[in-house]
Amino acid sequence: MTSYPRIAIIGAGPGGLTLARILHQAGVPAIVFEREEHALSRPQGGTLDLHVESGQLALRRAGLYREFLAIARYEDQGSRLYDKHGALLFADDDADESDRPEVDRTALRQTLLASLPSEVIRWNHGLREVRPRDDGTYDLVFENGTVGPFDLVVGADGSWSKVRPLVSSYRPQYSGITFIEFGIDDVDASHPDLAALVGRGKIGVEADGKSLIVQRNGNAHLRGYAIFRVPADWAERTFDFAAPAKARARLMAEFEGWTPEILRLIEASNDHIVSRPIYALPVGHHWQNRIGITLLGDAAHVMSPFGGEGVNMAMLDAAELSRQLLEQADWKHAVQAYEAEMFERVIEPAEQAAEAVATELSHLGAELSLQHYKAHLEARQQNAAA
Repeated sequence: MTSYPRIAIIGAGPGGLTLARILHQAGVPAIVFEREEHALSRPQGGTLDLHVESGQLALRRAGLYREFLAIARYEDQGSRLYDKHGALLFADDDADESDRPEVDRTALRQTLLASLPSEVIRWNHGLREVRPRDDGTYDLVFENGTVGPFDLVVGADGSWSKVRPLVSSYRPQYSGITFIEFGIDDVDASHPDLAALVGRGKIGVEADGKSLIVQRNGNAHLRGYAIFRVPADWAERTFDFAAPAKARARLMAEFEGWTPEILRLIEASNDHIVSRPIYALPVGHHWQNRIGITLLGDAAHVMSPFGGEGVNMAMLDAAELSRQLLEQADWKHAVQAYEAEMFERVIEPAEQAAEAVATELSHLGAELSLQHYKAHLEARQQNAAA
């Protein structure tokens, strides 16, 4: 009979919860430890597109594909590109048949949480340390006590993972790009002009070494990102985020000379204005296997959001780690096989994300963006015809 390890998963994001769900389906117990006090204690971020070969595959293995279809927004896959004067350079408004539907992060997380018994998740457990024992197991030291022992600790705890230092000395490095996030609530009713500007999906505007991306989320919400190539501390030195009106005015000033039609997206935003500097681990990041410790998702390979691979890779990591654990008789060999495959699998998306950061906001930025939009449309049309 197969003997499974005592498993602790650090982090209740999509990757950690997908792993817990697939293991739970197979009758393999695991405990998820999450620092947040409860599921809705903080915003989970914007919309994301789940890819057939990764995020959707993971949900199929988790037995949640029907639930996924209930929250997937196939109608919100459109793309538009404008110049700073408001001229429409590209529009793909008929993308509802594409196979990468939008899903709100909060809805995805709630779907995963609903599929697990409540006792699987330990909220309000901020990890301080993973402490090895002499017998090769591990204790988890939290702000509110110590739990253990565990045979296998899976770090699904994001970019600044507390588990990663046990296998790797690398820390994410600043990419040179900072996002300033803003949002517009109830846009269809309160700002129909802006709803029409964005359409059913997302828009991009790039000029003067800066850009805007605005995407439609569920519940008639628009989430926007102003993107700058600046030092890592620039946003905190430049904006008073504690005073949203001042931050909003300062952000608009950064886009002086852009058409008021575009700047209305910032002017109409709510008071949730925050800085999001973009960090990434080196392409090809890997480590020597250490029995009882492994990583998935951003803890293993955080990359820039360009390309939308982060959550998809995290969920595929979870699907593949669980597959190895369930198929192999020796869980230690299973983890080693998962890591070897994962190291190779993430190289290409990490390279593409790094290249996108390198070309973003270049003097060819708008031209390259237009080429990308057209190539994506052409690929979709070819796939539909095949």
